[in-house]
Amino acid sequence: MMINYFQRVNISAGIVPMTQSTAGAPFYSWGTSDKSLILSSFFWGYVISQVPAGLLAKRFGAKLVLGLATAIGGILCFFHPIAAKSGWQSICVLRVLTGLVQGTVYPCVHTLLAKWVPRTERGLLTTGVYSGAQFGTAVILVTSGFIFESSMGWPGLFYLSGGLSLAWALLFFWQAANEPATASRISKGEVEYIESLTGSNSASQSMPVPWMSIFRSPAFYGLLAAHCGFTWGFYTLLTEMPTYMSKVLQLNVKSNAFLSSLPYFAMGLLCFVVSPISDLLINRGTISITTGRKLFNSIGQWGPMACLIGLGYMTSEEKTWAIVLLTLAVGINAGCSCGYLINHIDLSPNFAGPMMGVTNGIAGVTSIIAPLVVGAIVSDEEDPSQWRIVFFITGGIYLVCNAIFLIFGKATVQKWNETSSTSSTMTLRNHQENDSKTIVPTSDKDILF
Repeated sequence: MMINYFQRVNISAGIVPMTQSTAGAPFYSWGTSDKSLILSSFFWGYVISQVPAGLLAKRFGAKLVLGLATAIGGILCFFHPIAAKSGWQSICVLRVLTGLVQGTVYPCVHTLLAKWVPRTERGLLTTGVYSGAQFGTAVILVTSGFIFESSMGWPGLFYLSGGLSLAWALLFFWQAANEPATASRISKGEVEYIESLTGSNSASQSMPVPWMSIFRSPAFYGLLAAHCGFTWGFYTLLTEMPTYMSKVLQLNVKSNAFLSSLPYFAMGLLCFVVSPISDLLINRGTISITTGRKLFNSIGQWGPMACLIGLGYMTSEEKTWAIVLLTLAVGINAGCSCGYLINHIDLSPNFAGPMMGVTNGIAGVTSIIAPLVVGAIVSDEEDPSQWRIVFFITGGIYLVCNAIFLIFGKATVQKWNETSSTSSTMTLRNHQENDSKTIVPTSDKDILF
């Protein structure tokens, strides 16, 4: 997740020095609308590849699809500095291609998590993996300032992202396994333990995806709304925060890079605070799984909503408070890691990957629209009142989307997840006959590990 977010975020950090003189590196006179198109073009490819990626991961295994996609994305990174010389249109083409390969990440990772993570540890382990997105974002942003002012200049950011991606892909092909049954370094007992507590096994690879049942499920639409709300808010801040800090808060490149990273460090760390609390409350039977998902998703979306409302009234004279609110607005998003983000696996362990492809693909449309909306609203990047409108719109989307999740969301395994041959799925449903009951281990096999 960290490596793939290097590929995804490097343009958000690099767009500032690419359009202003920094350490002798080349720079280009691209307008606000041009930069908005560059930032949104990633998602044009990203949206298209989501559903095919989920199906490919299900058919050929997530290891192959994810490894190849990361390697190809790394190669594309090397071409960014060359493409910039040809104009912003060439950068847009590269970002579309990067989006195409990056669209495989979430469906593939969700497919792997559905096969590897026992339900009793779902909050902590899933959050542990996905926190790499925040740490990857933070690392890129905090180191970018030093890279920009080094002899490499901003091109160095793309070269480093590409090199690390290729190195990781080789390591992943060597060490990874699609499922416990094909892993060479774990015992038979652990394989049986994991399969009995995930509800997903190798039989699911040949099962047809029950698309009609999925699209008739109210719980699916609750999940979809929550995913769209998170994506709009997260990517609005991700793509626009460096510009906001540079133009409104009037921070220099190095300070901008460091302070832009703080919210993502905060979110990554808070993921490891909320996830064990979520698992503890659910495993002890204090709250049901459904209540847990809704509670933490509400914290993760309505908390940032309140912060963004306050941020709309900040100016350069109140930059300390503005940075605090920005950090909280992104950091509190960590609650969603125990909310909608793992709800696909709750609803259908066998089809979590294809479902993630659908929701992430549709949510990705908001990632295209959000930067374009900012570009349409913000004609003067130094005017706080125009940014206030952006923050209010984002807060309103958080409010509505989480409300839909509260109304329609569920966290029980759905009937369309099952076939008569998937014994591990039936085992999991027996463990979860009633969502309001505790899900502490109920057999000797459950407590073996």
